[in-house]
Amino acid sequence: MQFVHCTYEKHGEAILAIFNDAILNTTALYEYQPRTMDIMQTWFATKTANQFPVIGIENDAGELMGFASYGTFRAWAAFKYSVEHSVYIHPQHQGKGLGRKLMEALIEAAREQNYHVLVGGIDSTNTGSIALHKKLGFEYSGTIKQAAYKFERWLDLDFYQLILDTPAQPVSG
Repeated sequence: MQFVHCTYEKHGEAILAIFNDAILNTTALYEYQPRTMDIMQTWFATKTANQFPVIGIENDAGELMGFASYGTFRAWAAFKYSVEHSVYIHPQHQGKGLGRKLMEALIEAAREQNYHVLVGGIDSTNTGSIALHKKLGFEYSGTIKQAAYKFERWLDLDFYQLILDTPAQPVSG
């Protein structure tokens, strides 16, 4: 097992499959329609343009078992030290501790890039993800009740945040 920097060329299809499983079978993503490779190409281009990492874990055969990334939390300048993150594990590899490993790597990347706050929006019924975030020091910061409608029911969106000790010298503007 090894950490890798994911690229569109090498990991686009595997990440697409993980995303689409989550869209079709879970409330981890509040989307209805599966994504396409065109959407993935744009997704990777946005990550690259903004220097947002896409960290993966491959097994010894080179298969992607999961990935984590972060992106813009809110698109106004004063939010420049906050990012919203996500972590997804292939269904066959869930429950093996990979989410924690990826989250730890993502937290370290955020520190290195001088971010201050990691924000996770988690469906309120996703007890596994909530437990993982709490173990990593994330604190509950609020719920948007009935934020989405999927699978013929209203979904509540919980927010968890981790405040980092970076940057050492934040600046406005």
